Parts: sequence; C-alpha cells; structure tokens
Amino acid sequence: MSTNNSNTLAPLGLTSGAVRQLQRIKEEQKVPDDHGLRVGVKGGGCSGFSYILGFDKPKENDEMFEIEGIKVFMQKAHAIYLLGIEIDWTEGLNNRGFAFNNPNAKDTCGCGESFSA
Repeated sequence: MSTNNSNTLAPLGLTSGAVRQLQRIKEEQKVPDDHGLRVGVKGGGCSGFSYILGFDKPKENDEMFEIEGIKVFMQKAHAIYLLGIEIDWTEGLNNRGFAFNNPNAKDTCGCGESFSA
C-alpha cells in the first residue's frame, strides 16, 4: 500500500455534507479504526461503470488519502475514472443518498450511480 501524506492533494473530494454523513455511518455501524472509505469503480450499471463506496480495510496497491479526517482508499487503476470526482450527500423530497459529481463521465444514467467514460 502506498501512503500519501496529508500534503498531497487527494484525487477526489468530499463535500461537508458527505463527510458528516460518513462520520455518522462510521459511528453508528461501529466501523473499526483500521478501515477507511473505499472509493472505486466496477464494470456494470446501466451506463457501463458503477461506483464503489463503502468502508473497507486497505488492500495491496491502494493509494491512501485523508480528507477531513476520513481515510480514503482507492486502487491506483481507478484513478483515471475518479480524478476530480466530488462525492456529496443529498437529501431531498425525491432523492436521499450519496451523489457522484464526476467530471470524467461522458454519460451518466438517471439514477446517478453509473457512468460511461
């Protein structure tokens, strides 16, 4: 695992709303301190790729960043799809959950959980 110090810019961002929600989930679910937020992509979804978001242990080939006190793990190979992405928490009448604002996406689906690059 390569570790980047806090002086290195993270390749992605978390809004303050997302940070609050992630901290709440971590506390409620009693996520162990050795776990961090895994952000990634996988094949599938209605547009070709879907996002991975969840707490996990670090794995080999992970890059680690810290954003607002939250450890973030990302596979190096996923950086091409996630560079510049912003993860937000939305809470509205029609939608509640994490939203992915991805500048690399050429097309997204209506649910906002998959994209094509």
